[in-house]
Amino acid sequence: MQASNHPLRSYHVAVIGAGAAGLVAARELRRDGHQVVVFEKGDQLGGTWLYTAQVESDPIGLDPTRKIVHTSLYESLRTNLPRETMGFMDYPFAIRDGEERDPRRFPGHREVLMYLQDFAKEFGIEEMVRFECEVVSVEMIDDGKWEVKSKRERLCNSDGHHHDFLDEIFDAVVICSGHYTQPRIAEIPGIDLWPGKHIHSHNYRTPEPYRDQVIILIGDSLSTEDLSIELVGVAKEVHIASRSVTNDKHEKRPGYDTMWLHSMVKALTSVDSGGRWLSCEIFWMELLFVL
Repeated sequence: MQASNHPLRSYHVAVIGAGAAGLVAARELRRDGHQVVVFEKGDQLGGTWLYTAQVESDPIGLDPTRKIVHTSLYESLRTNLPRETMGFMDYPFAIRDGEERDPRRFPGHREVLMYLQDFAKEFGIEEMVRFECEVVSVEMIDDGKWEVKSKRERLCNSDGHHHDFLDEIFDAVVICSGHYTQPRIAEIPGIDLWPGKHIHSHNYRTPEPYRDQVIILIGDSLSTEDLSIELVGVAKEVHIASRSVTNDKHEKRPGYDTMWLHSMVKALTSVDSGGRWLSCEIFWMELLFVL
């Protein structure tokens, strides 16, 4: 085959997000000769694999003005895939020596983060990343180019925090900001009047705050499986409401004395003639409405 007389054009490319997708996108783009800038809102790379005990101010995740916490990791989370299937094609997720490393085939989330850090170091990706730099808008302009507006927070000794705003033009934009920060919430009659607490699993970290409580988990997918097993060790009762269960059915989960499986919640009402309500927590599972 005859070689092309036209060399590959080098593009100026913005990559939004320094998680797994953003890191490998940045590496591949630079390998092909493009000039790459990676925008990362946080102060570290890793995306959703960067664990923090911090949760959002609105536990259910409906307030549009809330400060968003990107990660949905809970403290005990391990991968549900073997490490052999999780690595990049030319950079295997191999077992590495070190006191903080996790050699298990299904390792904890910190091991995945360290793998991504190793990957970034191996290929010099971090030098392309602008940390604590949030993209606030992306808009196509003339000639098919893209205007990317970003902001960086800086601390002024005189009067607190200020933001530096920057407008830049790129030939292309790659969105790698993830999809785990916006919860999906069920519409259940009575929820607005119900006086109990309810949170989304995005804001769950550890089981201890729910000791001796009665808990309802809405949904019956992977997150529910993990959280129910954790919570049943500290809670008074754990109830799982699932669309896959036939109407008005409830049964005890095999192997557990305080865990029950129910059909989906239809409404929240008072539990006796005195108008009192059942005291419980409600967790909304991410996968509830993925059909």
